[in-house]
Amino acid sequence: MSKNEFALAFNEVLEEKQLPKDIILNAIESAMVSAYRRAVNASSAQHVEAKVDPDTGKVNIFVEKEVVEDVQSAETEVLLEEARKVDPDCELNDMVVVESTPEDFGRVAAQTARQVIQQRIREAERNMQLEYFQRQAGEIVSGVVQAVNNQGVTIGLDMKAEGVMPNNQKIANERFRVHDRVRAIIMEVKDAPRGPQIILSRAHRNFLRRLLENEVPEIYHGIVEIRAIAREPGHRAKVAVSATQAGVDPVGACVGIKGVRIQAIVKELHDEKIDIIEWNPDSVIYISKAISPARVSGVYLSDAGEGSKTATVVVTEDQLSLAIGRDGQNARLAAKLTGWRIDIKSLAEAAGDAVHKLQTDGELAAMIPGVVETAPDIEAILAKKSEGRAISPEEYAAMLQFVDRVERRTIQKQEEEQRLEEERLAGIRAEVPAAAFETSMYDLPLKEHLINIITEAEITTVGDLMLTMKLDPDKVLGLPGVGPKSLQSIEEALAQMTFPEPEPEPVAEVETAIPAAVAEAPAVEAGTVEPQAAVEAEAEAEVEAPAAKPEVQKEAPKKVQDGTEEEPERDLSLEEMFAAVQTEAVPAPASDEEEDSSGKKKGKKKKHVELEYDPERDEVISHKKRKRGGGDEWENW
Repeated sequence: MSKNEFALAFNEVLEEKQLPKDIILNAIESAMVSAYRRAVNASSAQHVEAKVDPDTGKVNIFVEKEVVEDVQSAETEVLLEEARKVDPDCELNDMVVVESTPEDFGRVAAQTARQVIQQRIREAERNMQLEYFQRQAGEIVSGVVQAVNNQGVTIGLDMKAEGVMPNNQKIANERFRVHDRVRAIIMEVKDAPRGPQIILSRAHRNFLRRLLENEVPEIYHGIVEIRAIAREPGHRAKVAVSATQAGVDPVGACVGIKGVRIQAIVKELHDEKIDIIEWNPDSVIYISKAISPARVSGVYLSDAGEGSKTATVVVTEDQLSLAIGRDGQNARLAAKLTGWRIDIKSLAEAAGDAVHKLQTDGELAAMIPGVVETAPDIEAILAKKSEGRAISPEEYAAMLQFVDRVERRTIQKQEEEQRLEEERLAGIRAEVPAAAFETSMYDLPLKEHLINIITEAEITTVGDLMLTMKLDPDKVLGLPGVGPKSLQSIEEALAQMTFPEPEPEPVAEVETAIPAAVAEAPAVEAGTVEPQAAVEAEAEAEVEAPAAKPEVQKEAPKKVQDGTEEEPERDLSLEEMFAAVQTEAVPAPASDEEEDSSGKKKGKKKKHVELEYDPERDEVISHKKRKRGGGDEWENW
């Protein structure tokens, strides 16, 4: 093959397969290596390389051989003289990679390596497809229908890939024919032996999200944000949107002028009705808009416990069927959109339930005595309605006000009961030692099978077991394999458990250290020392006893015996407070006076203790000091 012929054929393969140049070259070189090993029956342990010139198509084979004086096998050995042409520094018994291209190897390799080349190119194509469509996951792609069967629709995509749309991912009542162009979202990409398996969907809610992003520039640029989507494909969908900038109408941006934007999406979704509502942080307003197009008279939220978020929606009689929707579709979509369980009632039904609550719940009736007085009037209105007589607007307003007051007071009562229950649980939990919640169940002196039964009920620590026994012992008794005797053994095992007392926090020690240091300051009795000595004694007391905490009210300046006023206390710095805490650990100095044998008190030389922190030893060192002779200077003792 000439230079131009090879270059043209090589470029044609690149264009047809849409693969990078290095991938094709690597495939050809790998095929040439396989052809050489097959031609000369080379060992798989021998290193073989192939180099292909993309311009001329010439193939060169390089093989690792041993340097010897006399060649016995040309496939594995080479003479020293030939080897030094490649590596001048090589010696005998060295391994050298030398060129060993057989004669007429290009024609032989072309015949034997064709399948290998095709296989490597197919593998490269599959890897390229897999990487490409994995990056496209969650995005809309367009393809042509290639086949339709009972399992789904096969759609041809870019890069000669095929996607499958199962029947449950199609829009209801949607029919496809071969050669139809279809848009769908890539829901999942799996790696399979025959190439990537691409699952497409038109029923997923993210398909509607991507269509909105394509049709509404405000959503694409982040000015309008999609908060939630609830969808029943082919029938109805609800989308909650909000604006991230002031002055932007999110609903109007999605609908467009004369509904041109939303109509394009409706047409793509096979005439699926789409309700665009504005998201609101207030759940009452949000749920009221989610029930649209029905008008709501009142929304009452009850979040009594985990997993019981219920919204009672009250509507008038003429709006009841519109709020529920066909087969409850509108109510279902509103519940999915808001995350609340929605209970829709007519005004008459809600009024009847409110009257029943007042009659059966004495505590609730005592909370709203004024409403109880109006209950007979509401019953009369309900009786009038049941007889089929017309009800005036004033009577409708009275019923609505009655329902509103009863429902609001019911919610307050539930919240108060929930708060009391939480306080009760917190009090019971406080009775259980904190260390018990860190103790494994296997530390209990119980039989292993009994511990396994308890841990399978998600009671993993001793603290959890103690809390459950205090709250509801019947819960433990109701476990399979646990009877009265087992319950008694559990109670005895818990009674034997002891837990260490929690260590006091260091902050509490700092707070109590300051008054203690003040209390240990040496007292000076009046008349026993000279006035100057009294002043010195008070100065020593100020040094050894730190001032009170800042929040303590400061005392007025005190007068001492010589008529001078003592300076008021000042706020301590962090270093002084640290020194004050350390002073507490030092024993109080010895009494400055002691009695002699005659019973008279005689003076004793004062002793002073000074604390110093040694950073090298990481500890505080105390030095005892005393006054020299009668002077005012101190010396180490």
